[in-house]
Amino acid sequence: MEKTLQQTSEYTIILRNLELSDYADFSEAATLAYTGMSGTWQPRHLEKLLEIFPQGQLCIEVNGKVVAAALSLIVDYAKYGDNHTYVQITGNYEFTTHDPNGDVLYGIDVFIHPDFRGMRLGRRLYNARKELCEYLNLRAIVAGGRIPGYGEYAAELTPKQYIEKVRHRELYDPILSFQFANDFHVKKILTKYLPSDHASQAYATLIEWNNIYYVEKKPAFNDKKSVVRLGIVQWQMRNVQSVDALISQIEFFVDAVSGYKSDFILFPELFNAPLMAEFNQSSEPEAIRRLAGYTDQLRNKFTEFAVYYNINIITGSMPYYEEGKLYNVAYLCRRDGTWEPQYKIHITPNEAYHWGMVGGNELKIFDTDRGRIGILICYDVEFPELPRLLADQGMEILFVPFLTDTQNGYNRVRFCAQARAIENECYVAIAGSVGNLPKVNNMDIQYAQSAVFSPSDFPFPTNATVSEATPNAELTLIADVNLDLLKELHTSGSVKNLKDRRKDLYRLSWIAK
Repeated sequence: MEKTLQQTSEYTIILRNLELSDYADFSEAATLAYTGMSGTWQPRHLEKLLEIFPQGQLCIEVNGKVVAAALSLIVDYAKYGDNHTYVQITGNYEFTTHDPNGDVLYGIDVFIHPDFRGMRLGRRLYNARKELCEYLNLRAIVAGGRIPGYGEYAAELTPKQYIEKVRHRELYDPILSFQFANDFHVKKILTKYLPSDHASQAYATLIEWNNIYYVEKKPAFNDKKSVVRLGIVQWQMRNVQSVDALISQIEFFVDAVSGYKSDFILFPELFNAPLMAEFNQSSEPEAIRRLAGYTDQLRNKFTEFAVYYNINIITGSMPYYEEGKLYNVAYLCRRDGTWEPQYKIHITPNEAYHWGMVGGNELKIFDTDRGRIGILICYDVEFPELPRLLADQGMEILFVPFLTDTQNGYNRVRFCAQARAIENECYVAIAGSVGNLPKVNNMDIQYAQSAVFSPSDFPFPTNATVSEATPNAELTLIADVNLDLLKELHTSGSVKNLKDRRKDLYRLSWIAK
């Protein structure tokens, strides 16, 4: 940027880009500004920032001395989403997260020497950042903002209450009040963003300023997103007090996974089993039929969440009682508000004996805004005919919600799912439950290791596993899959399982009407 010079009778103020020779003044100002916090910028940090993004490193010089600075990166925000820490967004202070082709200017620091506060230097830095954002045609400025005034009120106010009081000017925060005055809004409250920030109780505000002059870059003709982000929920079975409590748990995971800009989220088979504790005095067939009474309500909530959080949801499965028959049904709830069911076709002997479940008689391929998908519930993935029928209709991702109680039962699902990915040249995502339900008959223990599998060829992981969870622990798994790699595999793979079938000798067809 060009130097901006302002002179008064007492001060000469220059706004300019930082240089490595400024380090001594820069370090002094940062150290004094962050008294009480651990860590400081080292010469190698400044050197790296100036190497990768010199335009984004700004400073203000007063009478020849650097007394304020603002540091920035450009990031592809979809890779990090709204749930991140300072260490994650800076690549553990190595700044490997900087992406010249990204869409967001991310502010990693702003500070002012304590002796020069009150001169409106912060406003100059913020305005310079806005000009840079507009000049580079980035859609927004995002930053994690400290709330150093919160520590004084932490015993009586939640972070949300504190932020609201600052926003309505009932309280003053030296940083947040300034950010509100400069047209930033709070997107989210971050926890453990900067663990060493005791004044903020390690909380931070995720703030954003939107560039109204941003012009979205037009994709090339017929270009569409090839990398799809999957979110897998390894669900902890636990006692819940009510259906509302279960819905809150569902929303927590949808919110968390959507924060990473995921395109899909997958829940396990019969994840709502904890609600059966309410009916534990009933027989097993009656208890699960009463559980089925919640299915419409839960499906409607999933549909609401899909739209609100902008994510396609595979609901896992739930029991559904229809015309005197009990089914096991999963739902695809799209982010456009539509939904479709997929009935479990093959019922296990246990489901038939204890619950009187029956299988469905329809196999569906689902079109979504991120490709063609299939859904097979647990036991169904152990029948290779079903995924092959879906593959013949262009399936790119197969979602498998499952429920297993032992490791050998889990391995049947896992190994079959992995085989389906290889033989059908597609990705397969599996999600199961962990923990135990001591007060629910026939659902006492669970075993799972959720995962995303790929075909086995050179462009894919050598073990044909994109990502996998820690066994028997509640967590979410976020994984990216590249659909373009499937197209290459179909036409030029080392082997071509789909193309090389001897259809002159055998064929597979769906005979149900």
